[in-house]
Amino acid sequence: MSWYDRPTLVGEHVRLEPLTLDHAEGLLEAGKDPDVWTWLSVRQPRTVAEARTMVERILADPDRRAWAQIDPRTGEVAGTTSYYEIDPVNRGLYIGYTWIGTRWQRTALNSNAKLLLLTRAFEDLGAHRVGWHTDGRNERSQRAIERLGATREGLLRVHRVRPDGSLRDTVVYSMTADEWPAAKAALKA
Repeated sequence: MSWYDRPTLVGEHVRLEPLTLDHAEGLLEAGKDPDVWTWLSVRQPRTVAEARTMVERILADPDRRAWAQIDPRTGEVAGTTSYYEIDPVNRGLYIGYTWIGTRWQRTALNSNAKLLLLTRAFEDLGAHRVGWHTDGRNERSQRAIERLGATREGLLRVHRVRPDGSLRDTVVYSMTADEWPAAKAALKA
């Protein structure tokens, strides 16, 4: 099993499909609310062509493996999520570039997606460590990552440039293989 494979992952509240250009129109629809894009590293697409360009850029990133998040009840594209900074030698990766449309926020979809991605990382790939990065000003994301059972490790100062050109501090979180069983039990509950 390769760390770079993107199998379809199926849960009770979400289906993660390998992201393709066929998901562009659904991502455009799911991301209609400008608030979805506040903390993201890309600008909101306004047309199908812009959404296709966004997907093309995601798929061209050699360090990222992206999935579309699909609502299994309706078949609609709800958003996207990815593995990135994949390091099979040191057995670690990051989960991120995650967003879901407003309608699916504060539902079981996102936590179910994280359960699927963490299970694959720790149980299928044998990861020692999974990490997250989030904008230092995005407190909602920080709380959500903490609810997963991740530990805040610190702050990377002036780590990234936001789409508007401002400089971003990044909060780093991680979970280790030893912490996974307790986190898994909490996520399942």
